[in-house]
Amino acid sequence: MPQHISNFCNIDDWCHFYERPLKKRTNFMRKGLLELNASYGIFGYLILLSMLLLANALPPVIRVGAIFTEDERDSNIESAFKYAIYRINKDKSLLPNTQLVYDIEHVPRDDSFRTTKKVCRHLETGVQAIFGPTDPLLAAHVQSICEAFDIPHIEARLDLEMNVKEFAINLYPSQHIMNMAYRDFMMYLNWTKVALIYEDDYGLFKQQDLIHSSAEMKTEMYIRQANPETYRQVLRAIRQKEIYKIVVDTNPTNIKTFFRSILQLQMNDHRYHYMFTTFDLETYDLEDFRYNSVNITAFRLVDVGSKRYQEVINQMQNIQHSGLNVINGMPYIQADSALMFDSVYAFAYGLKRLDSSHTLTFTNISCNSDKTWGDGLSLYNYINSAAVDGLTGKVNFIEGRRNKFKIDILKLKQEIIQKVGYWQPDVGVNISDPTAFYDSNIANITLIVMTREERPYVMVKDDANLTGNARFEGFCIDLLKAIAQQVGFQYKIELVPDNMYGVYIPETNSWNGIVQELMERRADLAVASMTINYARESVIDFTKPFMNLGIGILFKVPTSQPTRLFSFMNPLAIEIWLYVLAAYILVSFALFVMARFSPYEWKNPHPCYKETDIVENQFSISNSFWFITGTFLRQGSGLNPKYFNIEVVLTFRYQIGLNRSFSLS
Repeated sequence: MPQHISNFCNIDDWCHFYERPLKKRTNFMRKGLLELNASYGIFGYLILLSMLLLANALPPVIRVGAIFTEDERDSNIESAFKYAIYRINKDKSLLPNTQLVYDIEHVPRDDSFRTTKKVCRHLETGVQAIFGPTDPLLAAHVQSICEAFDIPHIEARLDLEMNVKEFAINLYPSQHIMNMAYRDFMMYLNWTKVALIYEDDYGLFKQQDLIHSSAEMKTEMYIRQANPETYRQVLRAIRQKEIYKIVVDTNPTNIKTFFRSILQLQMNDHRYHYMFTTFDLETYDLEDFRYNSVNITAFRLVDVGSKRYQEVINQMQNIQHSGLNVINGMPYIQADSALMFDSVYAFAYGLKRLDSSHTLTFTNISCNSDKTWGDGLSLYNYINSAAVDGLTGKVNFIEGRRNKFKIDILKLKQEIIQKVGYWQPDVGVNISDPTAFYDSNIANITLIVMTREERPYVMVKDDANLTGNARFEGFCIDLLKAIAQQVGFQYKIELVPDNMYGVYIPETNSWNGIVQELMERRADLAVASMTINYARESVIDFTKPFMNLGIGILFKVPTSQPTRLFSFMNPLAIEIWLYVLAAYILVSFALFVMARFSPYEWKNPHPCYKETDIVENQFSISNSFWFITGTFLRQGSGLNPKYFNIEVVLTFRYQIGLNRSFSLS
């Protein structure tokens, strides 16, 4: 190859082709065309064309469409979408030769007709992907259009449908996986009696996996639907049922009203534990719950401790209308905005992977035609295989659904809400601060512990100078002391007045002893060698027993014998089967012999020829065996012995005296 041609085909020159100004790029191309034409003619043009196709895998401008509802105009979600586009265009390391241009449309919520027209207008302008909307009804219509024309549809919303959708990418965690997180957390805290409050009509379906798994967890689930007008009524019913573990699945805009209802009913002490399903609990004012030891827990999807989050937050503060929230004087981005930001970056990473191995063509599509975008499936597959380090952690997809992510577990601790652990689908609950669920404020509360003297579990010392808890000793006393030191609470031991554990009295429909003290709230807990039975468990709760007594029976589980071909013969002994076989053969031969001697079994095979002397017998040796087989199996055989009928009739007539002389001839 000539030197000037090799210089023209230098890879370094083409790698920096798009970094040159437009005028220099034109001169470079013109010079190369002349040199290739002079040296190789038409072959040189083919070389140049192939190089141009490799260098122009992505067009210089890619349009994307976005659908937002009217109430989301200039919202945090829209600001996050615009900033993600701006950041990608400014950062040349991701898409160095391509600019993203967005086209945003606002539609009224629940107006599917106008939304369809907006999407069709997007397709006519040549968008390569459509983002949003967050409304589930509108999103279903947008998804159907994108699926019909092979346009990637990127969402960041809660989708309750479990089936796989074509050309749909959703960054919001699947509700099925989130229900696994709620279940694992409830099992970690050993919740046995839980109330589930849901607000929207689809809220119950959001938690149906959690409801079905309650049987596996052996958890009693109390389910109620509520709205801002009925919050107090539902909470009052939960309090009357003495349920202290509550899962709250309400609209985030009504959480403040729910907080007010909790305070009005004074359900904000250390006994209650609320788990909220929102990802943005930090954005709410929890001042009224900071110092009363109430337990409030939630999950957080945004990875606020990552380096990328700090970098994005610092840059967004310098932009007007950034959409950031301020929490305790620090900027914070909500989960919906972070998911929208990551969805744009997932689209950009898909374009980057496509740029290295595929050529993206520009096509205008009309809703009035059946023409689809040929490169839509390739772009969707590249987005689906992209791996992004986003504001919500690692972003990976399987069939358009997010499968691997980590969510932080938040817990209200005195003054602020803090991270106490995390949850992952393949790891489960990982608590970094186990003492977080035993608030130190409980140490200021003295629990009344009821007990009964019984050696060696609870004993009263003989020293009369001792007072308080020092008067008692024994196994249960040592156990109570160890638990109090680990959990962190104070207690006061008292002896039950009637010296009884607790027996149900049918005449008065009441209990006595320790059980009565617990039921009437005169004691917070009891420590004693109390026997656990069904009657007591129906009115009070027991911990795991520290001692098990009784008679145990150990026996070997019978093993079944291997199946054999003649297993059906097992009910009878082998001698019985031999007798049956002998009887079968004997009866068959007897039938054959009797049929030979009886004149009634011989018949003319041709009834039309009455003068013939040829007769035949139907009971041959094979037919005799066949008749006995059919009779033995209670089935018909097609044969009917005639001489049996004649003998029976003659015998009957003889017995009644109608004819005392007869002949068989």
